[in-house]
Amino acid sequence: MSSKLEYNSKESEQKWYSYWEENNFFHSEVDERESYSIVIPPPNVTGVLHMGHMLNNTIQDVLVRRARLLGKNACWVPGTDHASIATEAKVVAKLKTEGISKSDLSREEFLSHAWDWTNDYGGRILNQLKKLGASCDWERTKFTLDKDMYESVIQSFIDLHNKGLIYRGYRMVNWDPEAQTTLSDEEVIYEEKQGKLYYVSYDLENSEEKLTIATTRPETIFGDSAICINPNDERFTHLKGKKAIVPIIGRSIPIIEDDYVDMEFGTGCLKVTPAHDENDKILGEKHDLAVYDIFNPDATLNSFGLDYEGQDRFEARKNFVSDLDKQGFLLKVEDYTNKVGTSERTKAVIEPRLSDQWFLKMKDLAQPAIKAVLEFNDIKLHPKKFENTYKHWMENIRDWNISRQLWWGHQIPAYYFGAGENDYVVAKTKEEALKLAIEKSGKSLGLEDLRQDEDVLDTWFSSWLWPMSVFDGIRNPDNKEFKYYYPTNDLVTGPDILFFWVARMIMAGYEYTDQKPFENVYLTGLVRDKKRQKMSKSLGNSPDALELIDTYSADGVRVGLLLSNAAGNDLLFDESLCQQGKGFGNKIWNAFKLITSWEVSEEIEQPESSKIAIDWYQSVFQSKLRELEDHFSKYRISDALMTSYKLVWDDFCSWFLELIKPDYKQPIDKSTLVATIKLFEDNLKILHPFMPFITEEIWHQIEERNPSNALTISYWPEEKDYSEKLITEFSFAAEVISGIRTIRKEKNIAFKNPIDLVVLNNEPASENFDSVILKMGNIKNLSYTDSPVEGSLTFRVKSNEYFIPVEGAIDIEAEKGKLKEELKYYEGFLKSVEKKLSNERFVNNAPEKVVSIEKQKKEDALAQIQTITKSLQNL
Repeated sequence: MSSKLEYNSKESEQKWYSYWEENNFFHSEVDERESYSIVIPPPNVTGVLHMGHMLNNTIQDVLVRRARLLGKNACWVPGTDHASIATEAKVVAKLKTEGISKSDLSREEFLSHAWDWTNDYGGRILNQLKKLGASCDWERTKFTLDKDMYESVIQSFIDLHNKGLIYRGYRMVNWDPEAQTTLSDEEVIYEEKQGKLYYVSYDLENSEEKLTIATTRPETIFGDSAICINPNDERFTHLKGKKAIVPIIGRSIPIIEDDYVDMEFGTGCLKVTPAHDENDKILGEKHDLAVYDIFNPDATLNSFGLDYEGQDRFEARKNFVSDLDKQGFLLKVEDYTNKVGTSERTKAVIEPRLSDQWFLKMKDLAQPAIKAVLEFNDIKLHPKKFENTYKHWMENIRDWNISRQLWWGHQIPAYYFGAGENDYVVAKTKEEALKLAIEKSGKSLGLEDLRQDEDVLDTWFSSWLWPMSVFDGIRNPDNKEFKYYYPTNDLVTGPDILFFWVARMIMAGYEYTDQKPFENVYLTGLVRDKKRQKMSKSLGNSPDALELIDTYSADGVRVGLLLSNAAGNDLLFDESLCQQGKGFGNKIWNAFKLITSWEVSEEIEQPESSKIAIDWYQSVFQSKLRELEDHFSKYRISDALMTSYKLVWDDFCSWFLELIKPDYKQPIDKSTLVATIKLFEDNLKILHPFMPFITEEIWHQIEERNPSNALTISYWPEEKDYSEKLITEFSFAAEVISGIRTIRKEKNIAFKNPIDLVVLNNEPASENFDSVILKMGNIKNLSYTDSPVEGSLTFRVKSNEYFIPVEGAIDIEAEKGKLKEELKYYEGFLKSVEKKLSNERFVNNAPEKVVSIEKQKKEDALAQIQTITKSLQNL
């Protein structure tokens, strides 16, 4: 057994990750062991490693590595998500730099470019996860557009459509004009923004009277179909049945009545634009109003915008407001704060738009998923507080808009054979669709008569099947892997996708298997900086993840992340925590260097102090092992790390190694060294899930081991009986040792000078650790007495008194001189304070707080004089 002088993290990380991969330690196959499975939240194929990924995957790796050590058949499935919107945007941008427009390409040509881009740039993040130490089963890596995954998604769509859960409808949807696709309600982020409220005058037809409308979006005036008033509003009763003229546009529109109108808001008159507002659409249908869709897909105005055609909506707003003002229609403008919907992906302001889309009915699907979490406790959210969020979302669920106007993704398996609303069929292939179309239409049709839907499915529609589809559970639900690994055990993800992904996976799980997809959901917090700002590249406050690993080591970064995080709470990241993690690695390495530096002798007997130290540390370790089990069972991963950290740093390094350390240039007995190495190996085992690289390095330096004995596939320490009494007794002894060290320091007694210790054992304290006190205090004689020892330095631990006879311990004359000097100082200080307090003017005029401080100074000086006088009497 020997140790290198310095630990080289870069060399070690590369060496051991290659070793783990070469020996296939992370690969799992079905066998007789208990399975432990976990699926990675698939990062976007466009992604690069950031702090959120680092935290999430560190936690997953801790859980997986511990499961392996517990003897379970651990399977961590990695993979990436095709990310329709993000990837298509990247490919379109790349093509633009080459002078190619998407509109110039056929679907097949564009997808060819998209696959080229994905093959070149996609999946980088998975290789970056290896730098972190992620022990995924790389042979099982999945991509949501893999052939088997694609087929699973299409099969799911067909199945849900045949059950009547998927339908096509003309609805008001959220339109992202930048990505030029619809979004589900959950992909729209509402932000408070400072805007304007514009008061616009409308002429009444065949009348001198005018109406005033207040609007935040004057550009939508081009889409006005009516003006609505409340039938109970006496101000406008006379307008019933009349018409108004849309300013500048000149269109004549009816004035309608509906109690939907809030009489207190704005002017009490509401302009109705059915194509551009959900509530206006309802009014429009109710009152049979015309619909004017004024926007192109990119949110520029179309021909309904007249002279403003082709202008962006915000540019058109500015120009139209200017013209309204010039022509006398704009009455006033006020500042106005309202909530504006923005795209979660592109950040573009969302435009409500009427469109034919595909929807999934959610209400019935949600019921078993609600019960699983809130009623039966089959699926546990950690922390539990997120159950309220889950409950709110699920009980207020709306149908899911699952179609997207993109090419990159799973193309919807719907085939149209006519212009009618129901002239379509849903099938796996065009050939199957043809048979169904002929049956449905009763016509003689050919393949050329069918047109597949151009849209793709929402990316989340593939990832909601993830825990099933990675084990081929949709296409082949009876396969042995699916039956063995599913349901999975744990899911680690962020609370921001609790509904996007987690809730939907639960719904899919119960719909397809009547089982939960996982047992526990660990919800991490968001990574924020010290100022509590969310970390992001745009704010420039997010460190480069790979640079952090390069600077502080992978183990250091893993520890740093976990030291600052508790489930569900935002992580306030500080690089100094990574430095602390690196420092902890150095502490472990130095402990190993110390142990390997001792010469060993088979001749000398084991000291009593070493025997009791070994017994004590074994008990402490077993106590902490149970504490660790409790933390892991409650998904308190940071607490589990802190328990391990304190055990190794405080109990093992600061106490145990000092207790068993041989005297300078003396050998250690073999029994103690063997026991110490065994205890150190147990430390490495509990640290391995958190710090895989340095622990594997030391494990193999302790002795040469073959792959079957690698740390990463060894066994978690076994729980054994332990003595709580020993732990308590040591805590008492540690206080005694601290008392001795304090007196040595205060009285400048060098540690190399042995001293006597006499104990007045009032407690009575156990004598089990007397040998330890002798060693750690450098005590030459330890004895017990029934009465105080005069002429001694003294301290107390609980009710016990400890006496260190002065004679032989210190230079009495020098100590007397030092005490007399201190006494002289405090007597002089007391006089000056008493003089101030005897001055009536000072006492009567000074603030009460100042007088109080002076009185406290007097009390402190008297106490010091009393203590010094007593010490002089004892010398």
